[in-house]
Amino acid sequence: MPDHESAPIVTLVDAAKHFGPVRALDGVSMSVAPGDCIGLVGHNGAGKSTLVNLINGGLTSSSGSVAFSAGASALAAGVRSVFQELSLCPNLTVAENLKISHSALKGAGWRRPARAEIRATLDRIFPDHGISANAQVDTLSIAERQMVEIAIGFAPRGTQARLVILDEPTSSLDEGIAGQLLTHIQRFCASGGAVIFISHMLGEVFKVANRIIVLKDGRIVDERASGAFTRQGLVDAMGHVAPEAAQETGPKGAYGPEVLRTPQGLTARQGEIVGLSGLAGHGQAEALAHLYLSRSSAWKSGKSPEVVFVAGDRPRDGILPLWSILRNISISVLHQTAKRGFVNRQAETAIAAEWKSRIGIRTDDVANPILSLSGGNQQKVLFARALASHAPLVIMDDPMRGVDVGTKQDVYAMVRAEAAKGRTFLWYSTETEEVCQCDRVFVFRNHEISAELTGADITEEKILGASFEMQEAS
Repeated sequence: MPDHESAPIVTLVDAAKHFGPVRALDGVSMSVAPGDCIGLVGHNGAGKSTLVNLINGGLTSSSGSVAFSAGASALAAGVRSVFQELSLCPNLTVAENLKISHSALKGAGWRRPARAEIRATLDRIFPDHGISANAQVDTLSIAERQMVEIAIGFAPRGTQARLVILDEPTSSLDEGIAGQLLTHIQRFCASGGAVIFISHMLGEVFKVANRIIVLKDGRIVDERASGAFTRQGLVDAMGHVAPEAAQETGPKGAYGPEVLRTPQGLTARQGEIVGLSGLAGHGQAEALAHLYLSRSSAWKSGKSPEVVFVAGDRPRDGILPLWSILRNISISVLHQTAKRGFVNRQAETAIAAEWKSRIGIRTDDVANPILSLSGGNQQKVLFARALASHAPLVIMDDPMRGVDVGTKQDVYAMVRAEAAKGRTFLWYSTETEEVCQCDRVFVFRNHEISAELTGADITEEKILGASFEMQEAS
C-alpha cells in the first residue's frame, strides 16, 4: 500500500476543548489509520461526543492540533458521522435526505441517481431492508430511520468515505439487523476504510473493534488492542458514576394480583417486570403506546397518575427541549407536591436534586437546559421523571438507547427495587440481554404474541426462535 494510503486519516495531538470553565476534552492524543476499527467507550458525559465533533470538523480545538492526511478539512479527508440523535429531515423522502449531503447531485434529474444510490447502499448494508427510497422519513419506524442514516453515512456521495464515525448505531436495531451492520463494518475496514465505533453494547465493541480507547472526564485513561481487554476490565477502566443506585436491590418473584390484560393476551401482575421482545417493528411499541393512551388522560393529569412512560425516541416522545433539566424531571410530580394548586418549588428542587444524585445525571446545575446534556444523560432524565412519580404502572419503550453500561446496571437495580415495592413494569427492548432481566417475556411476531416465556425459558435462543417461528410456519 502506498505511503499516502497507509498514513493516518486523522491525528490528534494534545487536543482539548473547553466550554468556559468546563473541560469537555482535556488533552487527547490519538490517530486513526486505514483499516482501523476503534471502539470508543466511556460513560455518558465522558467526552465522546466532543471528541467526535473535533474529528468531523463540527468543533475546533481550544488547544492542541487535529490534522488530516488528505486535505485541510474533515470533509476533504472523507470523514463522515452518523449521530446518536438522528438528524434526518422528517418531511423529506429517503432519497431527498441523501441529496442534502451529496453536492454532486445536481440538475433536474437528480432524484433518479439519488434513489439508485441510497437503494444500493441500503441493499449492501441491510439486505431485505424493505425501505423505499421514495418513503417520507416521518412514516418510517425509528429502526428504519437509523438504517437510513447509517446508509447515508456509508453512501459514495461523489467521494468514497474513508472514516465513518458511528455513535450508538445499533441503539434502535434488533439483533439481526445490528448483526448485518457489524458485518458491513468488518468488510469496510478490511477494504481499507476506518471506523470509530461508539457503543455502550460492549459485546458489539469486542466483535468489531481492533483497538479500544476508554475516555473518562475528557481524557484517555486506557488504550489497548481489543483482545487485551476483558469485559470486566473494560467496565473497571470506564469507572462508575452512580454508586448509590447500585445498592437498591429487591427480591425477585413476589407478585400481587393481575393488574392488566389486553385483547392480544398481554398480561402483568403487581410487582412484575414484563418484557416485550421480538424483531423490531413487529407491534411491541404500538402495543405499549395503545396501553399508555388507554390509561392516561389526553388533556388532564391527575394527582395520582395510573401510568408513566419512558420513551426511547427522546427527540420525538421524551424530552421537552425548551425546558431545563429540573423542569423535565419534575413535570411528572408537580401534582404530587402542589400546595393549593400552586407548584411547590422547594419540593420540586429537592426531587430533581435527589434524582440527579441517584441516577448520576452529569451536570453542575439542574437549571441548565436539557439540551446541554449528552444523549445518555437526557435518557437518565426520562428515567428520573418516571420513577419519581407514584404511578403504579411504568411503561418503557426501548429506554436504554445510548445509556452507558454502568448506568444500565444501576437502572436494572432501581427497577427491581421498585418492582419489589409493588410497581409493575412493561419493558420493550431491542437488546436480548435486557429482556432476560425480566420476570416474564412476550415475544411479538407480525403484531401478534408468538410466545410467552418465564423463568429458565427466558433465553436468547428461545426468544430468537419465537421471533422467527411464525414466519417459518407461513
